[in-house]
Amino acid sequence: MAAAGVQSVDRVFHLLEQLADGGGSMSLSELARRTDLPMPTIHRLLRSVVNQGYVRQESSKRYALGPRMIRLGESASRMLGSWATPYLAGLVAKYGETANMAMMEGDTCVYVAQVPSPQWMRMFTEVGRVVMLHSTGVGKALLSTLTDDQVLATLKRAGMPAQTEHTIIQPQAMLEALAQIRECGYAVDDGEQELGVRCVAVPIKELPFAAALSVSGPSSRISVEQVQLIAPDLQAAAADLGGAFAASIELGQLNSSDGSRKSRGNDHRKAT
Repeated sequence: MAAAGVQSVDRVFHLLEQLADGGGSMSLSELARRTDLPMPTIHRLLRSVVNQGYVRQESSKRYALGPRMIRLGESASRMLGSWATPYLAGLVAKYGETANMAMMEGDTCVYVAQVPSPQWMRMFTEVGRVVMLHSTGVGKALLSTLTDDQVLATLKRAGMPAQTEHTIIQPQAMLEALAQIRECGYAVDDGEQELGVRCVAVPIKELPFAAALSVSGPSSRISVEQVQLIAPDLQAAAADLGGAFAASIELGQLNSSDGSRKSRGNDHRKAT
C-alpha cells in the first residue's frame, strides 16, 4: 500500500512538471504521450489536484497549473534566494559590485536573489522584478541555453523593443551574439538595458530549471578588462551552486529511497 502511495505521488509530480514545461495547457492525450501513463490513470490523479486548486481544467477540457501553485512557487523562490545568497555574497566581497540570481519565467526572466554592492553608487534591482530576455545580461545567458529555433520562437512571442540605443533588436543579430556567448561561456549587457551600466552573467547548469548569475555595476567601474576577471569567478560560483543543488537532490532521492525500502520492510513484517 505504501509503495503504491509513493508511486502515485511520483506520478502527480511528473504530471505537474509536464504541465509546467508545456508552457500552457495540455490535453489528456498530450499528457499520456509525454508520460506513457494510461489516460484513466492521468484523469484520476489530476482530479485530486484539480479539487485542491493546484491544477485547473479549462472549458476546453485541457489542463493547466492552478492558482494554488503560485503560493508554492513564491515560497520556493524565496527559499532558492536564501540558498543562493552565500554564493552571491562571495562575488560581492571580491568585486564590490551587486550580484544577482535570475530565473527564466515564460518568455521573460525574474530576479529571485540579490546581494547589493556596499558602495554608495550601485546597481539595485528589486527581487521579483521581471525583465525581458533580449536586453539583459541574465536574459541573454538564459537564451544561450536554448536552441536557435527556441530562441527565435521566444523572441517572436516576447518582442525585442529597444531599451536603449545599444539594445539588440534584430533576431539574427541576437543569434550571432548568443553563438559568441556559448563559445566564451558568459554574456555581457553593455548598456543594453540601462545606459551607463555593465553586467556580466552566466547560466547555472545542473539545475532542473533555467537560471543565471550576474555581477552588475557602473560601466566606469566594470571595465572591459574587469569583465575578463569577473567571468571566470561567476562561472565557478555557478558551477558550485549547481553542483550543490544536484547533490542535495541526489541526497533527497537516496533518503526517499531508503524510506521506501524501510516502509516496504515494515509492511512485509506486518504481513508475516
